[in-house]
Amino acid sequence: MRWIAAIELLRNERRAGVLVTVAATRGHAPREAGAKMVVAADRAWGSIGGGNLEETAVARARVMLDTGVASAEQLTLGLTDKARTDHGRQCCGGEVSVLLEPLPVVPSVAIFGVGHVGLELARILARHDLDLHLVDSRANQLTDERLGCLADGEARLRVHHSPVPELALGAVPPGTHVLVMTHDHAEDFALCDAALRCRELGSIGLIGSGAKWARFRSGLVTEGHDEEAIGRIRSPIGTSAVAGKEPATIAVSVAAELLASFAAARSRTDA
Repeated sequence: MRWIAAIELLRNERRAGVLVTVAATRGHAPREAGAKMVVAADRAWGSIGGGNLEETAVARARVMLDTGVASAEQLTLGLTDKARTDHGRQCCGGEVSVLLEPLPVVPSVAIFGVGHVGLELARILARHDLDLHLVDSRANQLTDERLGCLADGEARLRVHHSPVPELALGAVPPGTHVLVMTHDHAEDFALCDAALRCRELGSIGLIGSGAKWARFRSGLVTEGHDEEAIGRIRSPIGTSAVAGKEPATIAVSVAAELLASFAAARSRTDA
């Protein structure tokens, strides 16, 4: 498997990896600058020349994976009979610098309800490197023409037309952050109820007023959810620093809060 296909595989499987690239060579080296390989916790794809060079790079990449290193690193190795390492000697007579770039698991977000607010929110999130799932029970909200404004975004887009939206919860990957903002309060409630029964999800956010959430909280208790479970839902969502009721304003508020949480999670990993 080529390195670019390996990156796509890891992304699809939501597994972290490290891209290892020969950045520069001096003298004799087993591979030219630009050679690449991808390293995951349990396997690797491609080659940067084998031997001590490759074993050392793989070992360092796996330390980066184990410790959650988020920044790229450069490693320079001498390939002479005098260069002692943990993986033997490689006597090409040259020197190789390799760049190790972490390939983190990108966030996954599912917007349930692609109405005015949902579409505005999708337009913002689509500009970021994440997996974006759009779910709606109404097929006319998910047409190619309507979603055309997202085509030039960086996010990987997945569209789900689901007459029973809560069934789509089974189609999103573990750790997905769920945002509930459909056109129907009954649909919103069904989604909240189902989301609380999916322990593998990430955060759960519900759009709406405090009064709406008070009714939902009471209903969720009736459905058998305890306070700890109900506490997984944040409502209303959005940062108070962005005020306003226009769809675009609400979308900015929700996106700002969500993206800030992603940045905070990365900072905790770096620490």
